Parts: sequence; C-alpha cells; structure tokens
Amino acid sequence: MKHARRPQLRKSLARIEHENTRQRLKKTLGPWQLTMLGVGSTIGAGIYVMTGTAAANYAGPSILLSFVVAGIACLFTALSYAELASVMPVSGSAYTYAYVSMGEGWAWAVGWLLLMEYGISCAGVAAGFSG
Repeated sequence: MKHARRPQLRKSLARIEHENTRQRLKKTLGPWQLTMLGVGSTIGAGIYVMTGTAAANYAGPSILLSFVVAGIACLFTALSYAELASVMPVSGSAYTYAYVSMGEGWAWAVGWLLLMEYGISCAGVAAGFSG
C-alpha cells in the first residue's frame, strides 16, 4: 500500500527566493513609505491626544518614566526587526520568517496577528482623532 505524500509544511529559503523571482506583483512601497506607515500607525494621534488624557487623569508624574520604558522597548523592537530584515533574502517581515523557521500553521497565525496589530493601531488613531 502506497502512502499518500504529505505536503511540505515548511519552505526553504531557496524555494522562497525562487517563488519571489516568479512573482508578477510590482513593489510600489519603498523603505521610506513603509517606515512612515509603521511610525504613523504606531504614533498616530494616540501619542498626542490619548496619552495626555491618560497622564492627567490616571498616571500622574510617573508618566515620564513610562515613556522612557516604552521608548527603550521600542528601540529593542526596532533593532530586532532590523536584524530580521537583514537576514531574510526576500521581503515578507515576520510572516516569511515564521514560514521558514516554524512552518505554515505558525506563519498563518503570525499573519493574522500582524493584521490585528494594524487594525488595533488604526482604531486607536481613529478614536484619538474623533475625540
């Protein structure tokens, strides 16, 4: 009895590079546009509107310390993403890294988490602008 061939759940870097060369989609966003998209959705209106309200009503003088801690966390996150981008030969962010290193299921979960992250950040910006 022959066994059915099980589909490969992980892709090699060579296969991803090969699939990327056959791609017909044109890349229109450059490094500057992608950086501004990330900064805009992260900072947005939240840092200007919502943090002032939170500091006045809830945090008090410790808000400066929380900004320093958040800044250090953002610095390490940016350095981690820079390291990830430097070792991946193709574009794709954390989704491609998850696909290569952990497989299709984890890549699927990471992709949806990235969508949720941008959705929540845009909702925060919209709430700040509407306030």
